[in-house]
Amino acid sequence: LNYVGTITLPTVSAMSDPSSGPQAPASAPDLEILGDQVTLHPGQNQPPSSGPERNLVEHMARFRESPLDFLREVSLHVSGTGWRAYDDVIGQPIFYKGFSENMINNTMRTPMLQDRIHELARKRLEEEQRLGLLGQDPKMGGKKRAERKEELLRSLEDVVREMLNNMICKMESKHFIRGAYYVATALLTRAYHQGIHVSSEEVLRLRAVAADAAKKQLPIVFLPCHRSHVDYVSLQLICYRLGIALPTVVAGDNLGFIGVKQFLQSAGAMWIRRSFAGDALYGTVVQSYIETLMRGGFHLEAFIEGGRSRTGKLLPPKFGILSYVLDAVMSGRVRDAIICPVSTQYDKVLETESYISELLGQPKRKENIYDFLSSSSVLSLKLGRVDVRFHEPWSLKTWVADQQARQSPDGQTSVVPPRIRLLRTLGYRVLSDINAVSVVMPTALVGTVLLTLRGRGVGKSELTRRVEWLSERVRAKDGRVAHFYGAPVAVVVDRALEVLGPGLVGKVEGLAEETYYAADRFQLSFYRNMTIHLFVSEALLCAGMYTQVKKGGGPANQKISYDEVHHQVSFLSQLFQTEFIFPTEGLRRNLRKTLDGLESDCVITTSRDEHGNITGVELSSEERAHGRENFDFYTFLIWPFVEASWLAAVSLMALTPPRGSPGNVWVELKKAQDMAQLFGKTLYHQGDLSYYEAVNKEVLGRSFERFVEEGIISIAKSRDPAVPVKMQLSPAWTPERDDEGHIKSEGKLWDFTEMMSSKNFISREIKSNREQSKSAVPATATTVQPPKSHGDVIKLSAPSPQCAYAGPPSMYHAF
Repeated sequence: LNYVGTITLPTVSAMSDPSSGPQAPASAPDLEILGDQVTLHPGQNQPPSSGPERNLVEHMARFRESPLDFLREVSLHVSGTGWRAYDDVIGQPIFYKGFSENMINNTMRTPMLQDRIHELARKRLEEEQRLGLLGQDPKMGGKKRAERKEELLRSLEDVVREMLNNMICKMESKHFIRGAYYVATALLTRAYHQGIHVSSEEVLRLRAVAADAAKKQLPIVFLPCHRSHVDYVSLQLICYRLGIALPTVVAGDNLGFIGVKQFLQSAGAMWIRRSFAGDALYGTVVQSYIETLMRGGFHLEAFIEGGRSRTGKLLPPKFGILSYVLDAVMSGRVRDAIICPVSTQYDKVLETESYISELLGQPKRKENIYDFLSSSSVLSLKLGRVDVRFHEPWSLKTWVADQQARQSPDGQTSVVPPRIRLLRTLGYRVLSDINAVSVVMPTALVGTVLLTLRGRGVGKSELTRRVEWLSERVRAKDGRVAHFYGAPVAVVVDRALEVLGPGLVGKVEGLAEETYYAADRFQLSFYRNMTIHLFVSEALLCAGMYTQVKKGGGPANQKISYDEVHHQVSFLSQLFQTEFIFPTEGLRRNLRKTLDGLESDCVITTSRDEHGNITGVELSSEERAHGRENFDFYTFLIWPFVEASWLAAVSLMALTPPRGSPGNVWVELKKAQDMAQLFGKTLYHQGDLSYYEAVNKEVLGRSFERFVEEGIISIAKSRDPAVPVKMQLSPAWTPERDDEGHIKSEGKLWDFTEMMSSKNFISREIKSNREQSKSAVPATATTVQPPKSHGDVIKLSAPSPQCAYAGPPSMYHAF
């Protein structure tokens, strides 16, 4: 491997002793990229080498440690000595003078863009002619129209050129990219002091795929997950270090502030607006540029989730750029594209503190140079490592052909158009591939354990034991745990605690045993959510059983029938349809598989009839003997999401119109969501919500999106992006009021909230001072006053005394 030295990968047989019995398969070694130093680490389940770690190239010198070596390294990067020259890269030619102008000219010539320009000119000409701006004389009018058309075409082309000049990446100078690589690596490795880790097997495979794609002039479309601004940098550094042509990175123009914009644009970033709404030309320009890149065989990088995930888990896919890629291949304008899903994981994410502020309702601050530079204060911290994994790349053209072959036979129609269905399937296929290669970091293991244990804190020995158990469960689910390189689990836990820091994980001093607790549960939930995708099925099943188990009274009283389990899991699966990525086997088959898995792990036991069909489910005697620790782990893993959905549903009660009102009122969607969040904060501090994460703005927002899909609420959007989105309760879901103005305990919305509360889930959180109430659902007997002006807010009246979560009347004055 020219760019990182020669690597020989040991085979599985060489890494295991057949006489020692069956073993877990060993994975390929890891490569650690730390500045100029590339180190080969033993793979998972592979014994560490008896010798020192192998440094494949020199370590990057630092000024304070060795000024002369530092200056020498800088000169080597600037002059391009050895691998730093970035010559003979795998891919199409980049970084030459005139590259940007060639891309602009090639994009301008695309038939799609030319057709759009002529269409807009024609429409404008027709409008001017209708208004009489071209004169009445037919003889003169024809000449004038032709002149005006040419003028309009020139004007539109100038506009397009300006758009492209601000948009396209400008990879012109190799001297610049050498210096940029040095600066970016030096800054990143000061923050992430353990460097960037990749799988040697995956990068060797990627280089082989890139070489084959280069011969065929096909693009590789990298589709990473997105958790940090560091994502942009890490993949570029890896491609540079491995000698692969840098991809063009699709980036939002919120980062395009002076100085940073030009730097990143010269390093491969293309800038696009956050929204194309209302601009018929801009979307075509973006699509034409992307197709020009793909036709030329230039690699592309676009984040499948669109924006950064503030919650730590994968977000639903965004289909804008992905639709352009799909259309390019399906139309034949691009022969094929190689899809490469990428997972980027961190020991600690730089931006989590700002994420928490946003999720708690504080407005997102606009990106600016001051914030960008001030974030450099973290560069002196030790944040662990970045772990980047590449799924096996696959042909988009072949995938499309396979999907089209599986389409419904003639005569069977679908409500969803075939192209939209194909696009959705592609998006979730990429997310599934990312999850398949994602590595669970030590910080995620510790965060997950701390947030799923009972009690205020946990001793060091118990924390270590649970982290070891969780690591085993991750591997049993075909997940990947970050390589420990032979270090004991206790050492790994110590490292994770050091990286997380006392702000997230506190330590109680002066006790008989080191005892730790979750100091910032909300921020720590970011790391817990990095593991949840592996255990969604188990979590849904245990959450569905929880209320029955909580009743107590012995095994017989806690047993739940299979039909009831199926009903509960079905309800939760539908509720979280857009929140999690579920297995594709179908509900019944997946439920059976989950039951079998938990039974083999001695968490539950099942009863069966004479035909072997499951008739009942209960906790196993082993699980009871261990205090339900594993059952509680799965339940508490998903409980914050259950509470968030319940909170969103209950907040809709506030939209119930007054008695005698002519109909439902329209309110701004954002104000309704803000009201739900404020209501949730109140319930949490009054003790009626267990998890502060339930007021998470993103999770509440996706709950509202799910309510739209289910027809619970209706949405009104304007073509003008400045006009806020409005919503109202759908008539069929609107509760009724009794003669006293209280909401009746009936109707579809009431039943829906009851399904998540008194009958099933939230009832465990009702406090003793609420138990005299008739229902666990907070009817929040409210009166919504129709807004008198654009700036009016929702006003709520005092609650009914019959509401379990009503609370003191004064709590509603804040709304």
